[in-house]
Parts: sequence; structure tokens; C-alpha cells
Amino acid sequence: MTFIGSRTEVDHDRHLEEAGGDPGPRRQPRKAALASFLGSTLEYYDFFIYGTAAALVFDKLFFPGGDPVVALIGSMATFGVGYLARPLGGIVMSHVGDRVGRKKALMITLVIMGVASLMIGFLPTYEQVGWWATVLLLIGRLAQGFSAGAESAGASTLTVEHSPEGRRGFFTSFVMTGYASGMVLSTLVFIPVAALPEEALMAWGWRVPFWLSAVVLVLAYWIRTRLDETPAFEEAKDGAVQEAKAPAMIVLRTQWRDVLRIVLITIYSVMQTIFTVYALAYATGPQVGIDRATMLMVNAVTVGLSMFTIPLAGRLSDHIGRKPVLLFGAVGCSLTVFGYFWAISQQNIGLVFLFGFLNMSLFYSCWNGVWTVFFPEMFAAPVRYSGMAIGNQFGLILTGFAPTIATLLAGDSINGWVPVVVFALVCAAISSIAIATARETAFTPLQELGKRR
Repeated sequence: MTFIGSRTEVDHDRHLEEAGGDPGPRRQPRKAALASFLGSTLEYYDFFIYGTAAALVFDKLFFPGGDPVVALIGSMATFGVGYLARPLGGIVMSHVGDRVGRKKALMITLVIMGVASLMIGFLPTYEQVGWWATVLLLIGRLAQGFSAGAESAGASTLTVEHSPEGRRGFFTSFVMTGYASGMVLSTLVFIPVAALPEEALMAWGWRVPFWLSAVVLVLAYWIRTRLDETPAFEEAKDGAVQEAKAPAMIVLRTQWRDVLRIVLITIYSVMQTIFTVYALAYATGPQVGIDRATMLMVNAVTVGLSMFTIPLAGRLSDHIGRKPVLLFGAVGCSLTVFGYFWAISQQNIGLVFLFGFLNMSLFYSCWNGVWTVFFPEMFAAPVRYSGMAIGNQFGLILTGFAPTIATLLAGDSINGWVPVVVFALVCAAISSIAIATARETAFTPLQELGKRR
């Protein structure tokens, strides 16, 4: 017995084509992985430059003068607002993806994300137009959220369906390798910007990272135009389920437990926004006072190294299963997030780098290397995009507001970070329970995924 995408079947297709036959749609795992990598690079580049700007400058640029804590909470809240639009984007664009095609949906989301980021870079500030500046910032952030709500689910679905059996985890892990790439690019851009004199930073410097997103947009768009639709979608589109008008309704009726499980598992990603956004604001704030460029470098190095560990985690999950890798990462993140914040409070940069490496480069890579394959594997092709997008994006609402919640929970003392860590640990525990109760999907053939047992 051979699987689609195996060497035997590929050779069969080649011989059939040479004989004048039509081998049908082929999988393009490398091209799909590259297209997903670049799309995720753009998404997370925009994610991180917005989060960095929210932590460092937006409280001063888009909110009125007064209590700086209130302004910071407002700035963090605009970061979280984008996550409110993600479920809507996931529902709307997953409908397009399951009915019209994965590729077309991803082309639309890519353009929306790029245009929204460029728009933010040209916004007037509160000092120039008052509250209109804040409103326009929210609109831009909502557009980013709408796009992001469909991007990760679409990219994951597309790559899973292009990947050969036994290597779905490895190829799909490149969706989140793009996360690390976006983080590195955004930080490399923001480090010299953050080092500008305060007046230049507030006047024009903060805009440069948003303008530069156009470069990634053009490259990602060009690559995606050259990618074929997935064979799984082409094979399913003529089926009875594919003809249904609302794939989202089908998946909520038939697999609502899996959708709910994804919501709960996704809470795991609170670790990411606590680490990259809230910790940046805490470390560079008046309570600790670590240099901004230093903390940006911590983020860049620790997340950048995960470009190597994320594919390793995906490959490992192909051999031992998705669940063991995810649970190992959850336990490790829970242990090291405490050490990371403690090291920040002590202003011990060496330990900050060490715990940052363990938390983000090693253990969190177990999450990023696996969830992008684990979630779409829970569903059959006709509803795969919708099932993943709905569960994942509703789960991410808490993740988006995690920096705001952390800011509200944090105390005034140097050890005010303790309630924040407790919050992160509770989220990790909920996620771990949901992972443990899920069925293993790593060793199930693509055509059998999502079928009831």
C-alpha cells in the first residue's frame, strides 16, 4: 500500500504523464512550505512591530496625557482588539477557503494584512487629530486581526494537504518558522529605531517598521501566485459535503468537541504574548529599567533561535506523535517562565538570556512546531480550514488580551510579576488537559483524518 505523495506514487504519476495521461493534482510540499513561511513571516512581522510599538510608543502617541499606567493599558488594549476580529476573519475566509479554494483565501488575507500595516505607518497621532488617531489605529488593528484570523489556519491547511505522509509535521512546521523569521526581522528593524533620539522616534522613527512590511508583502504575494491548489481540496470539492453552503455550520454540528478542544489548547499561546509583549513593557518600565535595545535583542535572539528548533519539533512529532511533544513543551514553558521574570526583576541579563532561550527557543518551539499540523489533522478536507480557524481564533482572544490582563494583575513592587506568571501557569494547565484528552493524529493517513471512530 502506498500513500499519496510517496515516492512510488510520484513515479507512477510521472510515468502516467509521459504516456499522455493526466496524473491529477500533485502535492508541492516544498513550495507550499515556502509560501506558508513567507505569509507567516509577514503576519508575525506585523504582529511583533505592532506589539513592540504598543509596548514602547503607542501609549504616548495615540492616547491623551495623564496617568501613564492608564495610557499603557489603553495601548495594550489596542493590541488585544485585533484578536477580537480574528474569529470573524477566520469564519469569513475559512468559508472562502473551504468552498472556493485555500490559495484564493490566502491571497486575500495577505493583501489585507499588508495594506493595514502600511496604513498604520501613515496614521496621524493624537496630538495632531485627537481621538480620531486612536479610532484609525483601532481600525488598522482590526484589519490586521481579520487577516491574521485566516492566515495561520489557511497556511496550515494548505501545507498539510500538500505534505507527504509521515512528514506532515515537518513541512507544516514552516508555517511557524515564519513566526520566528517575522520576529527577527521586526526586531532587527526596531532596534536601530528604538535607539533614535526620543524626538525622532516619536516623530517618524516608529513608522519605518510598518512601511517596510511592503517588501515582505510583495515577495509573499509573488510566491503564492505560483502555488497550485491542494490535491485534497480538488478531490473534495465535488463531494456532497463540499456543496454545502456553510462548512462552518457543518463542523460545529458534527465536530463541536474538536473545535472546543482547539479553543482550550490555543490558550497555551498566552505564553507568547506574555513573553514578547508584556515582559518587554515590564522590563523597560520604571520598576526595572532595563535598556529597550537589550530587551529587544533578547526577544530577537531567543525567538530567532526557534527557527531551528521549530522544524525539529515538527519532525519529532512525526516520529513519536503530536501530543507528547506538545505536553513536553507545556511543562517546560511553565517551569521556565517563572525564572524568566525573576531574572528580569533582578536585572540579570545573563539569566534573562538563559531562561529566555529555554522558554522560547526550546520549550515554546514544541508548541509552534506542532499546533499548525495538529489542529487541521482533526478535520476532514471539506471542513478542515473552517474547523481549525474557528477554534484557533476564538482561543486566541485571551492570548491577545493577555498583555492587558498582565498589566492589570501586576503589582507595584519589583515582584509584581508573580501574579502574571500564575496567570500564565493556569492557562498552560488548561491547555495541557485539553491536549491530553485529544486523539493522536500523527499516524493517520490524510484521507482518514476527521472521520468518526
